[in-house]
Amino acid sequence: MMMKPYKLFSAHLKKHFATRVHKISVDAGFGCPNRDGGRVGAGCLFCDPGGSGSVGIERQLSVAGQLEQGKEVMTRKYHAGKFMAYFQPFSNTLAPVNQLRALYDEALAVDDVVGLAVGTRPDCVPSEVLDLLGEYHRRTYFWLELGLQSSHDRTLVWLQRGHDFATFNKAYHEAKSRGLRVCVHVIIGLPGESRADMLATANVLAGLQVDGVKLHLLHVMKNTPLSNLYDEGKIQLLDRDEYVDLVVDFMERLHPATLIHRLTGDGPRDQLLAPLWSLKKWEVLNAIDAEFARRGSRQGDRYGSPSK
Repeated sequence: MMMKPYKLFSAHLKKHFATRVHKISVDAGFGCPNRDGGRVGAGCLFCDPGGSGSVGIERQLSVAGQLEQGKEVMTRKYHAGKFMAYFQPFSNTLAPVNQLRALYDEALAVDDVVGLAVGTRPDCVPSEVLDLLGEYHRRTYFWLELGLQSSHDRTLVWLQRGHDFATFNKAYHEAKSRGLRVCVHVIIGLPGESRADMLATANVLAGLQVDGVKLHLLHVMKNTPLSNLYDEGKIQLLDRDEYVDLVVDFMERLHPATLIHRLTGDGPRDQLLAPLWSLKKWEVLNAIDAEFARRGSRQGDRYGSPSK
């Protein structure tokens, strides 16, 4: 594998486990307080009816059944040797501790599942849940994935996130106090944010020295509140070159050791409204590598430097 100018999570996994490790998305039937609790009503502007879950999840199967099916696909397509169970759609800590324990244990009992990743919101990790996640951190390879999207409260209000940055900051530090690896999700290209605003979020994550980052392109899915705004011409999306430039700017500011879990967001072809260029994922990834090469830079080159 060619050396990348950034710390790629997949390369870290291969080194850590001495084999190819692939994440398998699992839908365990969780909800979201931003929908079910009526806090805002329709949930976050960008979230689709499936809770931003992965394509192809067979939700009618048990957790173990979904993992067994995913193993067969990943082995055939990618020759994976080991697997991580990724509890992905909605808020995967929104349940009593005993229920969470049963679901996580069911996943770990599947052959060749060597770790867990749990995606959730920063307002869904009370102390007792974090204590439970700390147990899994000690017994297996574990990641907590927290959706932030932006460090700016005005943007979080616009997105109808239902929490502010202070809530994320508290959840992050409480998770780190228990030793957890934390991957933070951020959206690039949010309406109302300037380049300086987006890079300010990068500097915040750099200051926290987060363990991992997932960068998502703002993309519009059908049947979302965001799609209504897009249809009415009320939002503009980045073109590919703008996105690539911002991603490289962003990563140059991160801590050099932060693991990059994702560099772009995409959606199923039959559900994606825009931008359609995001469907050509490998072209986007290659363009990011090419921009790093053009600049002669690497992740972390501007870490700790004044923002420009």
